[in-house]
Amino acid sequence: MAEIWGEEQLIADGFERVYVESEWYGEPLAGLADIDGKPHYFEMYGYDHSHEVDEYQVWPASEAVVELEREQWAIYARWYERQQAGEVGQESHPGHGGVDARYDALELLLAPHRLAPDGARRLVCELRFVAGVDVRYRVEGPDYWLRWRPRPPLIMGCCVDNQ
Repeated sequence: MAEIWGEEQLIADGFERVYVESEWYGEPLAGLADIDGKPHYFEMYGYDHSHEVDEYQVWPASEAVVELEREQWAIYARWYERQQAGEVGQESHPGHGGVDARYDALELLLAPHRLAPDGARRLVCELRFVAGVDVRYRVEGPDYWLRWRPRPPLIMGCCVDNQ
């Protein structure tokens, strides 16, 4: 389980803010986060729990695209808040399409930017939850930060099943 830390400690330990979580399945699969102090898309490369370390493709996002991503995320986060309060149901989720016209328009605008380009860097990350945050999805981003690093080199023969 990921540990919980204050923002000051997260920064001191090299963790960086996550702005958008596009996909989650027990861990972040895709989204937008700072890497080396600049916004980057990230997407898990070949999701497979048989590996000890999950690898991500990462590529830079322009300031204009980041603004659009954060606008779409804010629409989702406000919906999530209403849904958690019991004001709306799952059928009103903006990601279903046809629910929120601006969300749908942003989806079309952002789709080409969300595709990993050839030559995207590959990194691994560690997740830590932010202390004192009681809302999973907030307008400013999800309740966790990530620390990025190069994938450790594979050691031949280390993890081979000898059957």
